[in-house]
Amino acid sequence: MTEIFLDGRYIGSTNEPEKLVNDIREKRRNGLISNQINVAFHPNQDEIKILSDSGRARRPLIIVKEGKPKLTQEHIDKLRRGEIKWDDLIKNGIIEYLDAEEEENSYIALKVEDLISEHTHLELDPSIILGLSASFIPYPEFNRGDRVNYGAKMIGQSIGLFATNYQSRVDTKSNIMVYPQVPLVQTHAHKIINYERHPNGTNVVVAIACFEGYNMQDAIVINANSIQRGLFWTYMFRTYEAEQRRYMGGQEDIIGIPEPGVRGYAGEDTYKHLPEDGIVNPETRVNSDDVLIGRVSPLRFLGTMDQFITGIENIRETSVRLRHGDSGIVDRVFLTETVDGTKLVKVVVRDLKISEIGDKLASRHGQKGVIGLIVPQEDMPFTQDGIVPDIIFNPHGIPSRMTMGQLLEIMAGKVAALSGKQIYSPAFNPTSEKEIRNLLEAYGFRNDGKETMYDGRTGKKFEAQIFIGNCFYQKLDHLVSNKIHARSRGPVTLLTKQPTEGRSKEGGLRLGEMEKDCLIAHGAALALKERFDSDKTTIPVCSECGLVAINDRIKNRKYCPVCKESKITDVEISYAFKLMLDELKSMLIYPKMVLREE
Repeated sequence: MTEIFLDGRYIGSTNEPEKLVNDIREKRRNGLISNQINVAFHPNQDEIKILSDSGRARRPLIIVKEGKPKLTQEHIDKLRRGEIKWDDLIKNGIIEYLDAEEEENSYIALKVEDLISEHTHLELDPSIILGLSASFIPYPEFNRGDRVNYGAKMIGQSIGLFATNYQSRVDTKSNIMVYPQVPLVQTHAHKIINYERHPNGTNVVVAIACFEGYNMQDAIVINANSIQRGLFWTYMFRTYEAEQRRYMGGQEDIIGIPEPGVRGYAGEDTYKHLPEDGIVNPETRVNSDDVLIGRVSPLRFLGTMDQFITGIENIRETSVRLRHGDSGIVDRVFLTETVDGTKLVKVVVRDLKISEIGDKLASRHGQKGVIGLIVPQEDMPFTQDGIVPDIIFNPHGIPSRMTMGQLLEIMAGKVAALSGKQIYSPAFNPTSEKEIRNLLEAYGFRNDGKETMYDGRTGKKFEAQIFIGNCFYQKLDHLVSNKIHARSRGPVTLLTKQPTEGRSKEGGLRLGEMEKDCLIAHGAALALKERFDSDKTTIPVCSECGLVAINDRIKNRKYCPVCKESKITDVEISYAFKLMLDELKSMLIYPKMVLREE
């Protein structure tokens, strides 16, 4: 007997498993039972699994009977005319959804031409194997698989128009491209998701050539005049918020300009650009660490008596400041209330980001690069028609990565620009290379996309023919201006007395084991002494028991708390080491320091 399980629970058994499974499928296709149910028979385990639980991944497939798909051209025409809907195809048993379990019992054909009598289902389209991001890549089957993967990942990082109502949103951080465009070479996905309202890049003229080594190792040479005309301009919006919280004991925060005498008062100069309500005005230019929202809060309650201390001594300054290293213009200010009825202020700051050296750009084929040089248009190479490329891409990026899709896109983009019509090249159903070559010839160009080019500085003709065309490029959210960071002196953490971590906290730059090796190799060993004493400290140590002694500043004496000795020596060590000794003591381990004369 074959056991039957419904959603993992045993419900019975049968001696005709295949008949039962086929009956359930027929009933589902005829609408007698829910189309959400899937059933699978596993002969090797001798069990039937019926599944109806939520959270399964299911996908639609066309049902095949005796080598012929149930979906006909007649159905497709009716769908186009709007006479029938997708749901009707499911109700009439033409299309059904399978989950991973039932797919084990199926034999699925990729294309209509592949169908034989053994097939049970047919894919709607082979390109369905790709997710949303990968569906935006044209000619993906001409690239190596990993490049399609990288390309899809970078589409998710690209800056575009993520929402048309961005001016009434308060996202923590968002980017908007100023002049985005719809790609010249498109796929299915662009039509389906209303892409024209949410573009995420620009069509640029790309020449594949070297330029004095400035585009080595994936770097990109870019035309300065293109940038001045608005190429890859973006705005970054960042939202800062302050809440006027209420505390126990009836105390609350106050949003306004802090009064002198408050703990942490930063001086009159700091608050000079704030109006009376303590909230910065829109269109005010602000720089690193400027106050956006002035605020004071009551001190943390330390004991029962402290809550009765009122007045200025019990208040500290907790203003909201612009992040360290950022700058911009206050774009808009929102005043509202939280669920608890407390006042909530949100300030959105915008910053125009014009492409600079080090900004990251990428095509849709996993070919990413940073800007290595910005060249005036008059110094760039040009074609005999006077076309100057926006981007010069290094030819060495092609052979090892095998992104033929990018070369085809550049040629197809060139045809699209000449004809004024978008070219459609989704996965597994592209506009053929032969067709593109013929069209290029028809427009009076070489059929391989190459052209004679001239050096902009000398006017001399290049010996080699240069491959030039149009390609869709994206600006990614890895901008130099958001990452650049340096520090000399600054804040330290309370626990280890070492510099803080991260750009927003004015953190230090960590020097590791390998950097140390480099300094020694350069003969700069003395620089290491300076590098490795960020938390240098002097502590008194008892020379008898080897424990850290006490320095009583009031009585001006040093003594050991354990052996009451006054034979104390001052030792220079890293504070982190002293912290480790304390942690060992807390675990009842005796860390004895043995002192010797230097």
